[in-house]
Order: sequence, then structure tokens, then C-alpha cells
Amino acid sequence: MKASPTRDRILDALQDILIEEGNAAVTLEAVAAAAGVSKGGLLYHFPSKAALMTGLVERLADRAQDEFREATEGDEGVVRTFLRTSLPQSREEAELYWSIIAALRSKEGMSEESERLIRQLFDEWSRLLHEEVADPVLAETIRLVGDGLYLSSIAGLSLPDTEVLTRLTGRLIAQAEASRKDR
Repeated sequence: MKASPTRDRILDALQDILIEEGNAAVTLEAVAAAAGVSKGGLLYHFPSKAALMTGLVERLADRAQDEFREATEGDEGVVRTFLRTSLPQSREEAELYWSIIAALRSKEGMSEESERLIRQLFDEWSRLLHEEVADPVLAETIRLVGDGLYLSSIAGLSLPDTEVLTRLTGRLIAQAEASRKDR
């Protein structure tokens, strides 16, 4: 089912607030105002702040499904796609993911559904990696490197310089290709 333009506008406004001001600034009123809808209009689509956050996580989960398809059906393969997508493509994307993680860890937290969806996304990458790489230790090493790159990037921590990062990912990809299960 295709999302309505109003629902998308509300989620876009939520993303903007999370990126620009952080999770503490997210209120139903602030999101409604930023989206240009009444609070009643927002509540029609999202009956609570938790439902609003779940809607955003669902949107991100849909994007992740596209990455999973690309990993399994595209030319790059699972390992390359996973390592490439472990680095957010923009500062805004990194800030958005960091805000979502902060919301997960906040006092009010996220809904069980949001937590389940996020856990499912990480679990699916793990499953795909273990399915493609015969050596379970190597598959887990690749997963941990990707997760570490992802978390370091969204937290604004330093990353290896480009040459080291290229050599690191290249080495992992070569080892994974040598250990492919379909050989």
C-alpha cells in the first residue's frame, strides 16, 4: 500500500526535526507545525509519538529491504553491499540514524514494534552474511566491522583514512570471496 502524501510529509517533518534539533524536540505539535498539518491531521495518521517514530522506522525498514534485494540480486553481492551501506551517504543520513538510536535509548524509548523492526534489520544482514560466507568467524568479523563503521560514522567518531578503509574492506571482500559457500 502506497503511503499518502500527507503521511510522507509528516514523516519528512519528523526526520527534519530529528536531524536539526534531536529527539528531545520531537513533539506532536512540533511535527504537525513543521509538516503544515493540524494536530488532528497528524493524529489521524499517527495516534501517538510512539506511532510516529514507528512510522519512521517502518520507512527506514522499507529502504533496508531495497538494500537486501540489491545485495542478493545485484552484481555487488552481500559483502560488498553491506560494507558500502555501512557508511551513511550524507551527514543528514548519519544524524537521522543517530537520532533514531538516541530515541531507542531514551527514557520513553520506542515502541516494541520499532525495536523489533530495527532488530530484524540487523538480524537480516547477519543472516545474509552468514549465508554467503562459508567461514562463520569471517562472516561475523565482516558484520562487526560494518556495524562498527556504521556506529562510528553516525556518532561522528573518527574513521580510518580512505586508503586504510579501502584496504580493510578490500581484504574482507577478498577473504569472503575465497570463502563463498557456493564455490
